[in-house]
Amino acid sequence: MGGSPQDLSSSMLSRPPTNLNVCAQQATVGLIKLVMNKLQITISELYVDALGPPAAYQKYLKECFPEIDKISVETKADAKYKIVGAASVAAKVTRDAWIDGWVWEEGRKGKVTGEEEAMEVDEEELSVPWSNQFGSGYPSDPKTKAWVESTLDPTFGYPSFSRFSWATIKVQLDKSAHKVQWIDDGHTIAKAFESIKPIDKGRCAVAKDLAMRSVGSL
Repeated sequence: MGGSPQDLSSSMLSRPPTNLNVCAQQATVGLIKLVMNKLQITISELYVDALGPPAAYQKYLKECFPEIDKISVETKADAKYKIVGAASVAAKVTRDAWIDGWVWEEGRKGKVTGEEEAMEVDEEELSVPWSNQFGSGYPSDPKTKAWVESTLDPTFGYPSFSRFSWATIKVQLDKSAHKVQWIDDGHTIAKAFESIKPIDKGRCAVAKDLAMRSVGSL
């Protein structure tokens, strides 16, 4: 049950990919299991804000938790049920606190913008080589837009704080990062392991460099 940018990027960019709704559903199931199994709290009623078609999601949750008497999945449930609205607020406050206390994994060179100089900024924030003014995280936010544009390293991309599966990040990478051409583009796995005479004829460079040899037909 991961919710970090790295967890989401890994799931959404895997093959086959897992879309954001499914990631959220898996996190929801994980939280319910945590409450019931580890915290030993009995749940008799469950109210969930819909992700995609409500009926299908409700059916899925009922299959996962047949012991819960009532499971209700509805669109805009946060506006219909106070408990869901409260959970939504708690989630956003927790997210904001997590971001405010983010511990950067990369860089300790230090870069402070004029705006940050006038603010109280702790030592960890001052140690990273990019601005900490990333705004709300919505692409329409000027601060977020400025952060996305200024933080990109053309070779290494973005820090782990970023979700690489986010379309805004993808567009900026395509626009401003160094282009990468893979030497084995267009080759299939079967093609890479072919054993044609001469043995390396038509095989991709990676398979040849690593001295891979077929042990049978695929």
